[in-house]
Amino acid sequence: MAFFGWRFEKGSAPWWARALIPVISILLTFILTTTLLAVVRANPFQAFYFMLVEPLTAPVSALEVLVKATPLFLTGLAVVVAFSAGYYNIGAEGQLYAGALAAAWVGQLPLAHALPAPLVIALMMLGGFLAGMLWALIPALLRTRLDVDEVVTTLLLNSVMLFLVNAILTNFWLDPVTNWPQSPRIAADYPVIVPRSRVHFGLLVGLAVMLAAWWTLSCTPFGLKLRATGLGREAARFMGVNVTRALLIAALVSGGIAGLAGVGEVAGIHHRLLEDISPGYGYSGIVIATLGAINPFGAGAAAVFVALILTGGQSVSRQLGIPTFLSDVVQATLLLATLGMLLLTRYRVRRVKA
Repeated sequence: MAFFGWRFEKGSAPWWARALIPVISILLTFILTTTLLAVVRANPFQAFYFMLVEPLTAPVSALEVLVKATPLFLTGLAVVVAFSAGYYNIGAEGQLYAGALAAAWVGQLPLAHALPAPLVIALMMLGGFLAGMLWALIPALLRTRLDVDEVVTTLLLNSVMLFLVNAILTNFWLDPVTNWPQSPRIAADYPVIVPRSRVHFGLLVGLAVMLAAWWTLSCTPFGLKLRATGLGREAARFMGVNVTRALLIAALVSGGIAGLAGVGEVAGIHHRLLEDISPGYGYSGIVIATLGAINPFGAGAAAVFVALILTGGQSVSRQLGIPTFLSDVVQATLLLATLGMLLLTRYRVRRVKA
C-alpha cells in the first residue's frame, strides 16, 4: 500500500526490537504525558515521582499496589489467552461483573452459612468462573457460528451486564437499612495473606493462573494450536487444527479467568456486590496484555506497573491537586503507544521511487 510516496509492507522485526516495545512505549507515554502536564502548569518530575516512586516508599501504599494488581493479573491474563488465539475479547469488564454477581449470589445463600469457609470459597470461585464463561459464550457462538465480529459483541455486552447488575441490586438486593444498592454480606471471605493489610488470597489465585496460562500456551500441544490459530487461521486449518473449537475454548477460558477477578473483588475486598465494584479493571486488562506482548509473564509485570500507576494517581492528586484522571490518561496513552510500536514491528516503511 502506497501513501504519499511511501509503501507499507509486511515484515518481521528482529527479536530485540520486539523486546524493546514495552520500554519504548513507556518512554513515549511519559514524553506525551509530560506535554499535558506542562499545559496545566504542573511539574512533570514531581508528578511522576508521586506516581511511580512515592507509593513504593511506604509499606502501606506498596501493599496497596499489590491489592490493585490482583484483579489486573486476572483480567490481563484473560485477554492474553483470548488474544493468543486471535479472539479479540474486549468484554473482560462484563465477564468480571458476571463472576462477581455469581460469587455474591453463592456466598449469601442460606446453605453457604452452614458450610465450612474453604468450601464456600471454592464454590464461589467455581460459580464465578462458570458465570464468566457463560457470559463469554454468547459472543463466542456469534463469532464461530455466524462470523459476527467479537470486538463489537463483547464490548456491547459489557454495558448489558452493568445494567443487569444495577437492576438486580436495585430491585432485589436493596439494603433495607441504608437503602443502598448492595448485596447481603457473603458467608466467607478470602483470607488475608499479609497481616494488617488488604492483600488477600486472590493474589495467589492470580499467580497460579499466570503459571497455568504460561504452561498451557508454551508447553502443551493445545497451547500450540491456540497460538497457531492466532498467527493465521487458514494456515492452522491446513495443519489440521480445529479453528472453531480453538476459538471457542479460548473465549470461554478467557471469560472464566475474568470472572475470577470479580470473585476476588467480592470475596477479598468488598465482601458483597456493589454497582461500582470495578473501576475499569476489565478495560485495563487490554492495556496489560498488549504491554506484556501477549505473554503471561509479561502481563504479570505489566499488571503491577499499571497498579502502580493507579495507586500513584491518587498520590499525585493529593500532593499536587491534579485530577485522578491522570492515571486514565497515562493508561490510554500507554495503549496507543504500544499499539503503534507493534504496528512498526510488523510493517516496514519503504520509499517508492517515482
